This record gives sequence, C-alpha cells and structure tokens, in this order.
Amino acid sequence: MTAMRFFMLAALILSLSFIGSAPTAALAQTADKASLDASASAFTTPAQRIDKLFTELKREKDADAAKGIADQIRREWQDSGSASINLLIQWADKAMSEEKNAAALDFLDETIRLKPDYVEGWNRRATLHFKMNNYRKSMSDINQVLRIEPRHFGALAGMAAIMTQSGHDEMALKAWEQFLDIYPAERQAQKELGDLAEKLTGQRT
Repeated sequence: MTAMRFFMLAALILSLSFIGSAPTAALAQTADKASLDASASAFTTPAQRIDKLFTELKREKDADAAKGIADQIRREWQDSGSASINLLIQWADKAMSEEKNAAALDFLDETIRLKPDYVEGWNRRATLHFKMNNYRKSMSDINQVLRIEPRHFGALAGMAAIMTQSGHDEMALKAWEQFLDIYPAERQAQKELGDLAEKLTGQRT
C-alpha cells in the first residue's frame, strides 16, 4: 500500500471512530438535539433510537445525508449514561488530539475498567492503538467492540485497514463488504472495496 493511500485510509478510520475532543462536545450535543425528533426520542430507549437510525442509514443513498445519520449514531454511542465516563472520554479525545497518547491510554484504560460494556471505551482505545501502529492491540479491542455492537462501522473500517496493511486483502474485502452492508453510501469505503476487488481479480487471472 502506498504511503498516501494508507494516510487517506487512516484518516477515514479516525473520522469514523470518534466525533472530536472536549471543546466540540457541546456543539455535537446541540446538533444532535436539533437533528433528532425530540418528542419521539423522549419515548424511546437509546437502543430503539440506534436501531431506527441504522435502518435509515441503510436506506439513505445520499452520501451527505447518510453522514448526518452516521454522526447521530456516533453521538448515541458516545453517551455512556454516566457523567464520569463521558468526562473520561472527553479527556481521552483531547489528549489524542494533542498527541498525548500515554495520557489518552490511561483515560481509556480507566473507562474500560469502570464500564466494560461501554462500546466507545473499546472503540476509542482501538483507534488509539491504530494511531500508534499497535495493530495487534487495536484488533483485540476491535473484536470487543464488535462483540458489543456488530454494526459498529468505525470498528469494521479499522479492521479492514489493519487487514490491508498486513496483506490479508480477502479479509479486508469482507470487512468492507460488512461495512457497506451497514453504511452503503460511504464513498471512501466504496472506493476501498472497489480497489481491493480489482486487485484480487487481477491476482486470480
């Protein structure tokens, strides 16, 4: 894989994996409230809201509209239901944005220790390990993410990137197929799938 292509793929993984650091959290919450039907959400559980959003995401053909739905899903995932856990995640995001990886890892380790069923604790740590080129640890955390939430498109993108980087193109292709079954309008994922399919076809002829 060329350096430029891997850079683009890494950027996709990071963008799919988390919304942003602590200073943007308030803006994200405001956008979420504006985009969701407040009266409907008041009478549904987080799981029901996410299921509805995933149904919309799978049906949406417009890439920009689909990105808006995906952002709503990520905000649902990010809210742990615990103020202390949410704060740890904000601290971890801020540390990651400032390249303070050791501090970010400490915050995420504590998040997972306190709430092991919180999907974004594992996902953020998988993203951090990916960023630090610790692919084995990243894959281990990705497996935990997908155990909790098999539809986690950010984790599937991370898996595809790691498989591609390690030369397992057929496994990467399957990961992108799973991704696009969940989030079919994502253009970079479409390109990655197409490029891999073309590469594998060329190898077989």
